[in-house]
Amino acid sequence: MITNQLLGPGRGPHPVRPYASGVNAPHTPLRPMWCCRVDGQPWPCAEARLLLRVEFDRNAVGLTIYLAGLMYEAMRDLYHLNPHDGPEPMALFHRFVGWAGRGRKARRDGDGE
Repeated sequence: MITNQLLGPGRGPHPVRPYASGVNAPHTPLRPMWCCRVDGQPWPCAEARLLLRVEFDRNAVGLTIYLAGLMYEAMRDLYHLNPHDGPEPMALFHRFVGWAGRGRKARRDGDGE
């Protein structure tokens, strides 16, 4: 039997990153608001971004894919909480994915000198 209905997407990746070491609490998102559990800033906060960059040091593509999955989850949660006045898609893109690629071109250009 052929059907035109597609199954809905699954829950996606679970935001268990970034990991923290020592006595520091992890800067993970508090869902469904998507704010940092430690400092209350919109997740990923500055500390989470640093930890994610370190964890995905040589895997920029993996970091981007991971963040894109979390962005999808955040969109679902945030629009469910506030469907009429949710965040702009472009703002969520810059918040979750846009920052991850910054600085790569500058580093590549600096390596060639």
